[in-house]
Amino acid sequence: MVRKVVFSVFLLTSLFFIFSFHQEETTNTYVKYYLQQINAFKQIEKELVQTIKDSKNLNSVQTKMQVQASLQASRNKLKAIDFWLRYLDPLSHKKINGPLPVEWETEVFEKFEKPYKREGAGLTLAYLYLEEEKIEPQELVGLIQKSLDASDSYLNDSITRELNSYHHFYLCNRLFLLNLASIYTTGFECPDAESIIPELEQLLVQTEIIYLKYNESYPETALNNNYLNLYSKALQFVKTQSQDFNKFNHYSFIKDFVNPLFGLNQEMILKYKVSSRSLVDYSLNKQATSIFSKNLYFGQNPKGIFNRVKDPEVLAQIEAVGKLLFYDPILSGNNERSCASCHNPNSYFTQTELPSSESFDHKGFLGRNTPTLLNAQFNHLLMADGSQYTLQMQANAVITNPVEMGGNENEFVEKVLSCKDYKKVFSQLIKQTPQETKITKEHIVSAITYYYSKFSLHTSPFDLAMNNQIELDESVQGGFNIFMSKAQCATCHFAPHFNGVKPPYVGSEFEILGVPADTNYSSISPDKGRYEINPSDETLHAFRTGTLRNIAQTKPYMHNGVFNTLEQVVSFYNNGGGVGHGLLVPNQTLSGDSLHLSLEEQVQLIKFMETLTEDIPKETPPNQLPVSSNAMYKNRIVGGIY
Repeated sequence: MVRKVVFSVFLLTSLFFIFSFHQEETTNTYVKYYLQQINAFKQIEKELVQTIKDSKNLNSVQTKMQVQASLQASRNKLKAIDFWLRYLDPLSHKKINGPLPVEWETEVFEKFEKPYKREGAGLTLAYLYLEEEKIEPQELVGLIQKSLDASDSYLNDSITRELNSYHHFYLCNRLFLLNLASIYTTGFECPDAESIIPELEQLLVQTEIIYLKYNESYPETALNNNYLNLYSKALQFVKTQSQDFNKFNHYSFIKDFVNPLFGLNQEMILKYKVSSRSLVDYSLNKQATSIFSKNLYFGQNPKGIFNRVKDPEVLAQIEAVGKLLFYDPILSGNNERSCASCHNPNSYFTQTELPSSESFDHKGFLGRNTPTLLNAQFNHLLMADGSQYTLQMQANAVITNPVEMGGNENEFVEKVLSCKDYKKVFSQLIKQTPQETKITKEHIVSAITYYYSKFSLHTSPFDLAMNNQIELDESVQGGFNIFMSKAQCATCHFAPHFNGVKPPYVGSEFEILGVPADTNYSSISPDKGRYEINPSDETLHAFRTGTLRNIAQTKPYMHNGVFNTLEQVVSFYNNGGGVGHGLLVPNQTLSGDSLHLSLEEQVQLIKFMETLTEDIPKETPPNQLPVSSNAMYKNRIVGGIY
């Protein structure tokens, strides 16, 4: 009986909601427009499916052109709703216009789960399939049908009810603006270079209509005139640009329009007290006023176990002990190697002299290049293969790795506490973690990560330029425009950190480049990369896309340190990666075709990357290390000896 009553109440509530929503549909201009546009997109996709089915010979040039024209019409219609789709249901969006047939990227809120396979579909993959030598109608129809089926989700109550309040609008708009600065102008999801700027213009025009419909229905939380006027200027700017995306002024578009618009939208998010219930917003920070702000999003928690500590004096204490530990070889198995041995603070927290650091046993070198710790906290997965989920896990993994620091997980805490000074500090700090009854490895590694992460809060000349504090010369601006267009760098290295974390900054991407074992390209690097963590055809030789910040200072390059100069790196990409250099890499995600960059363009590209060098202050090593009561640990050298 109780169950029947509960069910009846639920049913009545559901019916009331459905009735309320459809009532609102007739009076709310914004909601009505949303429904019209979703259904219009569904209709044009149905027509596209019928066009393909009616085609007698999909392999003829004329028929392919007709289908391509229908595909483009669908893409144009998609621009009228992309504002909503990408935010309200990002997984369905991958079915509608996914750039890849298969993705294994792990989102931040899934990273403690086993990765699962996500299959893409939709308009981009359909366009690419049309370029195949032999077209199977059933295969092509399948890609569009999956897109059509996915679009149904946007009519479900779970999504449409979000439209009945203003909150979703500003969150959709935030993601829209972030994507304007990162993917909409780069060809990330547009397979035809000639369509990138026309589609951008269409997107901006259609989104302006959404803005007006929203303001009409929600006047009390409307977009203000400052925003609308600047947006109108942005649209006019795009209309005056060349249709050739290689000639589009990405630099001015982002600096003068997109970034200021983002700041205005953030102001309104705070003013209207916008709240979110979506995991899409997991990482983003409402307080950030610029896309090129170091607090735009949070990838990692540098404080670790000390996360709740707010007191500046206590934080300073954690930082101080973290610095000592960073330079202290007591963490290693032989008391001769410290964190600073490989991550030299005055070499941008990396090792720049050799392709990789010497192994712990002195019998060779590590298989991978030492990555910089700078900006590591702006990734969700860490290490080149994404094997670690947190900064603290990464630190512990390195300390206990037998070929890196050779420390013993069951002993290094005891070794640290054999030093009176360390024990005194941590005996005080444990009071900040009442859930812990004794000092653990988490206290030690958290102090270390908190110490070095402060160096990731500094800015670069490019950040200052994007925030209108300085102006960069024309060659640098030109280099950025090449980066965003012809060089195709921005399809993997996304603003603002130019790493593999794209808006909404909840996942880390991996790429297969065909990195060689040597500069003679005798073979591909034998390192299997992500495959060792998640075995799959799509992950063999895949590596996490690293940041380009401080790239000019953090040689050597690639996961194995095979290249020693940026010129070599640019040449590698310009000539098509491993495939372009004659290596067999069947799953390479980088195009094997030449980019046809001139020497001047390559120089400009490097000049731009040099402006990503941050103002990292020099660090003075500790004068001495805490004394241990154990005679075995008394002769430690600050920073270690190798």
